[in-house]
Amino acid sequence: MATLTLPKPSTSNPPSSGPSLAENEKIRSGARRLGVIAFVAFLAYLVVVPIVRLQATAFEDGSAGFARAFGLDRIGRILQYTVGLAIGSLAVAMVLGTALAWAASRLPRRLEFLRILPILPIVIPAVAGIAGWAFLLSPRPGYLNAALRNLPWWSHLDEGPVDIYSIEWIVIITGFSLSSFVYMFVSSGFSNINSEMLEAAQVSGMPEWKVFFKITLPLLRPTLIYGGGVALLLGLGQFTGPLLLGTNTGVSVLTTEMYFQISDSPAQFATAAALGSPLLLAGVAVVFAQKALLGNQRRFVTHGGKAFRSQGRPSRAGAALIVVFSLLSTVLPVLALTFVSLSRYWRGSIDLSTLTFDNFRTVFGTAAVPSAITNSLVFSLTAMAIVLPLGFVAASLIVRGSRYPALRLLADVLVSLPLGVPAVIFGAAFLLTYTEGPLVLYGTPWVVILVYVTLMLPFATRMQLSTMLALGDSYLEASRVSGAGFLRTNTRILLPLMRGSLGGTAALIFVLLTHEFTASLLVRASKTQVMGTILFDAWSNGSYPQVAAIALIMTGVTAVGVSAAMLVGGADSLSKM
Repeated sequence: MATLTLPKPSTSNPPSSGPSLAENEKIRSGARRLGVIAFVAFLAYLVVVPIVRLQATAFEDGSAGFARAFGLDRIGRILQYTVGLAIGSLAVAMVLGTALAWAASRLPRRLEFLRILPILPIVIPAVAGIAGWAFLLSPRPGYLNAALRNLPWWSHLDEGPVDIYSIEWIVIITGFSLSSFVYMFVSSGFSNINSEMLEAAQVSGMPEWKVFFKITLPLLRPTLIYGGGVALLLGLGQFTGPLLLGTNTGVSVLTTEMYFQISDSPAQFATAAALGSPLLLAGVAVVFAQKALLGNQRRFVTHGGKAFRSQGRPSRAGAALIVVFSLLSTVLPVLALTFVSLSRYWRGSIDLSTLTFDNFRTVFGTAAVPSAITNSLVFSLTAMAIVLPLGFVAASLIVRGSRYPALRLLADVLVSLPLGVPAVIFGAAFLLTYTEGPLVLYGTPWVVILVYVTLMLPFATRMQLSTMLALGDSYLEASRVSGAGFLRTNTRILLPLMRGSLGGTAALIFVLLTHEFTASLLVRASKTQVMGTILFDAWSNGSYPQVAAIALIMTGVTAVGVSAAMLVGGADSLSKM
């Protein structure tokens, strides 16, 4: 009988038809690492290369730029004004911003709509707001000064009693404008405090004032440090107020002196770079000091079952404070702009019978202003479309890039750096970098757009970063467990959850970019004028009624843009600004 012999099973591995799972994962990991490296390298080129190239000019010819800059006869006064403006405006902004945030937390329920009023000064372009204050408080023709001279104790004066062109009033006006930024940070801090802690302190018999100083204020430390740092940096880099108000009275700071050096023929880039060095060093020091002072921010996490609500009785005094601030910071400057824009001449009295729309007809009758409005919108929207995805990727890397600790830290530093560098330095750096090879962009819209993207990186990243931290990882982990990939998780889960934050970020970026004046003034060309530079040209020519008309147009364009961002981002997007 024949015997059937079965073949023995082979112990050798079957022939491979492709890479193994481990190899595929290794390939994907390598591709991700290369992508992260490329992204961080792009950030470094965008942020660092122009600054390094500018600062290198100060060291040429044996550091001749430093010798010229710090050999100026007026350098001592310039440094004094720069430090005084920064510290003075910081003090005003911190006191006002914190007081406004406290007042907003104590509003009666029927008056909670007043919370939005302290934010409104941000909607008014800085150059327009400064012009409005000048129309109010110029020594002789200022409307408010003219009204004050009708009072008995000032009736003997021919001008004043306020001189808007003095360093003291430049400090006050700057502090008013910065207080809105501090208010946003501190009010956000108030909303994140767990009410249970305050209730426990009050139940233990602690007085209300002691609760504020012992519990609330320490928990506000992160927002106070960050908001104070931002206000200090903005004060150090302040340009618009000193340029418009201080030029004719000898009030010059480092930023305006840099502008004058670059405006010379030929442009003195080395001297300007040397003048910007103290601002650059101070900015970097403030950014790192913030990180050191905050330390481990998890110490300040207080989320619990209840959000913050005022534990004291609703305060009418708080509502009055907000209304008075809004009257001084927003209503009066806008009214002054309105009257001047409808007048044939700027003078200290108001004659309703002579009001006319001729200034608006003149403004729109020339090609320059409509072209500047179009440029402002196109440049701002294009920069926003670029910087929002950049900020999203940077925030994702900082929050979830634990695999790449060195690249994660470097990305965090790079996106924070523009916040510590005054816009005038970036304007000068981009002007120098992109007027020479290998990439010549001067005279094209792209040099303006790139400087806009660079300036907005900190805002686009930080606002999305805070939302990602608040959302946590639970939603993303649930999506991955259900089988969704990286792209689907982000588009179907994360981005919808961030809708309000994205709308608020877009609104803030649009506001800041349509207002941008400092860097635009340096990198502009005849075909790349924006609203702020056109307004400055009219101011320099003494065409004050047209200045007021352009300022109102700028404010209107900004308001429309913010409204559009709110429609896209939802009703709560303005609260995310």
